[in-house]
This record gives sequence, C-alpha cells and structure tokens, in this order.
Amino acid sequence: MENIEQLYANPLFSRILTIIFGLVIIWFSIRLIQKKLFNKINDIDNRYKAKKIGSFVGYFFTIILIGITFSDKLGGFTVALGVAGAGIAFALQEVIASFAGWLTIMFGGFYKTGDRVQLGGIKGDVMDIGVLRTTIMETGQWVDGDLYNGRIVLVANSFVYKEPVFNYSGDFPFLWDEIKVPVQFGSNYKKATEILENCGKEIVGNLTEKSKEEWAVLQQKYKLEDAQTAPMVSLIANDNWIEFTLRYVVSYKKRRATKTALFTSILEKIEGSNGEVKFASATFQLVEAPEFKVNVKQV
Repeated sequence: MENIEQLYANPLFSRILTIIFGLVIIWFSIRLIQKKLFNKINDIDNRYKAKKIGSFVGYFFTIILIGITFSDKLGGFTVALGVAGAGIAFALQEVIASFAGWLTIMFGGFYKTGDRVQLGGIKGDVMDIGVLRTTIMETGQWVDGDLYNGRIVLVANSFVYKEPVFNYSGDFPFLWDEIKVPVQFGSNYKKATEILENCGKEIVGNLTEKSKEEWAVLQQKYKLEDAQTAPMVSLIANDNWIEFTLRYVVSYKKRRATKTALFTSILEKIEGSNGEVKFASATFQLVEAPEFKVNVKQV
C-alpha cells in the first residue's frame, strides 16, 4: 500500500497519467467530430479534406499537451534545443518541404483526390494526399493510352515546388484530342470533310455544350479567349496524300474509347463511299540505274 502511495506521489507518474488522460480526450473528440460531423458532408472532396485537417489538429494538440506537461523540465535545454533544431531542420529539409507542399496542395487547389495529374514525371489518378506524399495509381508506361498499369506510386509533396503540375481534370474536366486520316489525291475532299464532321458530331457532339459551359466558367475565373469546343476538321497537303485532322473535345478518362469509336465510324463511312474517298498509304518509287556503255579494245 505504501508503494502505491509513493507511486501516486511521484511527479513523473502523475504527468504520464495526465498525458494519457489528455490523449484519450483529444482523440475521442477528434473521432467523434469526424464521425458525427464530417461524415455528414455530402461532397467527397470536402469530407476528405475535413478528415485530414481533423487528424492534423489531433497531432497538433498532442504535441502541445506533451510540451505543456513537461514545460518545467525543458527550460534548461532551450539553447541546446535551438541548435539541435537548426540541425534537424537542415537534415529534414525535404520532409519540411513536403509538409509545406501538403499545405499548398490542400489549400492552394493544385489538385485533389480523384484528379488525373502528372507529378514528378508520374502520370495517373490521385488516390490519397498524405502529409508527406501523394499516392498515385499510375497510367501509361508500358500500357498504351491512359489506362492503369497497376503500379501505385508515392510522390513527395515537395515536387509541387520543383516541377510543373499537370492537372488533366481540374477546373476544366475535358481535353482536346485529334485524329489524322490520310486520303488519296483525287478523292472527293468535300465528301471526306463531311464524313469526319458527321462522325465527330455523332460520337462526341453531346460534349460540345457541356464543355462550352465549363469553358465559360473558366473564362470568368481566368483571362482566356473563346475556344471552339465543337468538332472541327482541317486539312493539309503533303508529298504523299491529303491529311485530314479531326479535332474534338473529350472527357479526360475516355480518350482511348472515344478514339476507337471515331476510327470505327470513319472507317465504315469511308469504305461505304463507293470509292469517292480512298485511304492513302506510303508509296516508294524505285529509280532505274543509268545505262552504262563500255568499249573494250582488243590489243
């Protein structure tokens, strides 16, 4: 019994109990707020940010609690801690930069979870934004098109200060894409233009108004000129054929499927044009060797 009384009288023991009791209150309150309040936020992105900020507040109050509890023991180490802190800051400059990058990402609108980005040379969809790293499901590499390859990549948040951040789905969730069709000289060029325009309107015409509205919102936020979001056909002539280009707006996650549908429709309509429009292919002309005359004199 006397040992128990001595234990309770020990200042270190009472401080440890204070910290444990304080941690229980802090994290119980954080979890309760996240469950009762944050889970009621309808917007997924805002709910995710709120939970992240709630966890950060919990860690912050944890550090404050420990600092206040042992404040009288830290007075003699102020100078030493200052010197050590400078050394630690230099050694952990990448970590500090990543934490600053996290704050920039969360409040600066660089990107959010679900966005398709290119960050630090890695392209893919953002799965999670941690305090130090962004988790990305990678696309491309050995897989053609914008398809997942299965690799999960962790990129330091500090890259937002070091390299450009390409966001494929930020304020304007559409991309402009093009397909090129080579047509033989002598074809019906007007017919070819009509085929491409009709295919564009048939496959992606429904995105014209939606993308136009999104672009108008973007123009109110930034200084941008008006852009054509309807399918557009242009052509140039080169040494081998007439090259037709169909430019169109597409959802950033459906580039491959849209291009497949467009090419399928274009192939069917050109093959059904009864020869008015013909595809071109590269041709090579072999030049004959010049004729040589050799006179042989017999001695």
